[in-house]
Amino acid sequence: MIRLTRLTALVLVLAGLFASPALRAAEVIEQVLVRINGDILTKTEFEQRQVAALRQRPELANATPESAELKRAIAEITPDLVLDAVDELLLVQRGRELGLVMGDEQFNSIVANIRKQQNLEDEARFNAALKAEGMTMADLRKQLEKSMLVQQVMSREVAQKVSINDDEARAYYDSHRQEFTSPQSLTLREILVEVPTTDRGVNAAVDDAARQKALAARNRLMGGEPFARVAAEVSDAASKTNGGLIGPIMYADLDPSLQKLFDGMKVGDVSEPVRTTRGYQLLQLEERSEVKVKSFDEARSEIADKIGDQKMSGERLKYLDKLRGEANIVWRNDEIKRAYEQALAARQKGQ
Repeated sequence: MIRLTRLTALVLVLAGLFASPALRAAEVIEQVLVRINGDILTKTEFEQRQVAALRQRPELANATPESAELKRAIAEITPDLVLDAVDELLLVQRGRELGLVMGDEQFNSIVANIRKQQNLEDEARFNAALKAEGMTMADLRKQLEKSMLVQQVMSREVAQKVSINDDEARAYYDSHRQEFTSPQSLTLREILVEVPTTDRGVNAAVDDAARQKALAARNRLMGGEPFARVAAEVSDAASKTNGGLIGPIMYADLDPSLQKLFDGMKVGDVSEPVRTTRGYQLLQLEERSEVKVKSFDEARSEIADKIGDQKMSGERLKYLDKLRGEANIVWRNDEIKRAYEQALAARQKGQ
């Protein structure tokens, strides 16, 4: 995990990259990056977003504040972070316009669920966890209320516009049949008798002894002994602790020679000893799952979710464009403005 203090220091060092000369020269208590309809995004708030994003990149765990890799990472994440911050603020503002609020009862219920899920029901542990994240209870409430407002606005003003008719669902099913197809798979049990090798290769007598041991194990299986018992006593494979069980394995991933072998076996059959690079292997076909294609009716709910997600994404972007077009956005930092415009252009190009 990246140390929060190290990244905070780095973001503060690099904040100069996003400040105009006048701002860098000025002494300010809190720098405002952008004002949106009267609400503001401050440098401190934005740095917290940068830190949170960088903590999700384990490859930066050992980076230092002077690291070129970290500077590149900040330059990469900043445009999308700015755009996301503006979008969130617009949605929160809209939620307030709609009269949405998070009451004490709702907040307490959400916190109780979080504490239970994270095993933080002990008050001291919960407070310690908040402190480790640099948060107070007020900070947590503010964060949860933002999330609630965003979700409620999206539900009321975007999700209601999304509908799916039967023709669309059928067309999706016909053109994405592979998404509703389960490939053939096999579940096996194995017993491996290893053949030791030396610098001179494999000794023929040792190889034959291993094969005879595998044959003896097969005879025990054919005589009715449980596979798990024989595997525990004979097998050199790690699977012996699980009764020799391996899989499920996708049939298409098997070597053609093994596909041919299993094509001629029924469930419960045990193969003759198969020579592998490690030794002699006995394979029992435990279960065969044939290719299965869900019918349209069976796949209907999945199809609705997939199409709904696609439509929701498009409607969300259109809704945000509308809010953005109606908003009074005043930038106080040219570099952050350019990062925002870069992300917005990339999003519009991808629509």
